[in-house]
Amino acid sequence: MKRSFLLAAVCFAATTMYAQDPTVQDLKNASSKTIAKDPNDTIPRTWKKGGLFNLNFGQTSLSNWAAGGDDLSLNINGFLNVYAFYAKGRTAWDNSLDLALGFVKTTSLGSRKSDDRIELTSKYGYKLTETSKWYASALFNARTQFAPGYLYPKPDSAVKISQFMAPGYVLFSLGFDYKPNKNFSLFLSPISSRWVIVSATGLNSSFPTSKGGVFGVPVGKTVNNEIGAYLSANYMQDIVKNVTYKGKLDLFSNYKHNPENVDVFMTNLLSANIFKGLSFNLGLDLIYDDDARLFGPNKNGARTQFREYIGIGYLKKF
Repeated sequence: MKRSFLLAAVCFAATTMYAQDPTVQDLKNASSKTIAKDPNDTIPRTWKKGGLFNLNFGQTSLSNWAAGGDDLSLNINGFLNVYAFYAKGRTAWDNSLDLALGFVKTTSLGSRKSDDRIELTSKYGYKLTETSKWYASALFNARTQFAPGYLYPKPDSAVKISQFMAPGYVLFSLGFDYKPNKNFSLFLSPISSRWVIVSATGLNSSFPTSKGGVFGVPVGKTVNNEIGAYLSANYMQDIVKNVTYKGKLDLFSNYKHNPENVDVFMTNLLSANIFKGLSFNLGLDLIYDDDARLFGPNKNGARTQFREYIGIGYLKKF
């Protein structure tokens, strides 16, 4: 009993001395303090970078199939969007690149494209006031395709109508950009300059139109300049968890020729990440170009171009 009492007394004395030690007290006091972050300790983040990659694949094979159909059908579509957004103070600089390419192959028709696009957009803006959602902006946009495109008057014949930089569209615009939040922007310009390029030898003379050339570029030339009004609306939003929508609408009215016939370029992509990269994708693209007079019975009329697709594949956001 005496030993237990003595041991307890020694432990109490040691604990008391330890608690009264100045170093221990300083550590305890420091650990109980709330640390406030100094905003000058770190450099504010000015760049936001990321992207979206989507790959869809489908295959059908038939053998002795009474209902009929192609013996083999393959389709593959890929889409990549990368972006880099800069924001500091009243300055904003948005950059994005869209790449898309798709093919369909069947035993009866061979290989044909189902999608093809290269588009680069760079937009620089300066906020009108500290609290304003409007920017005075300059915009650069370039759009073309990877591979040659064909029309098929008959199943066994093909006529080339396009290829890389034929057509190519290069636009420079000055205007105002409205950005109410991080998901939406609306660019408006009363004056823009657009260059339509048809660089392929012989392509321009293959489809003469009322203007004397394909895509509005006169025969004998490779570039046609247009001056007009331009609107560009962009929206990207995670609708619910793992479901993303990305949409874009571009409108251009050429003051020099038929300004009432507005050129339209619209893309829509809805992607749902089902499970660990497995995705469901629904897309709708719409184009109207009054100078793309390649359609109709006589292949000399403009038409609204639609592209709709549904697919299951791989989706990666980064």
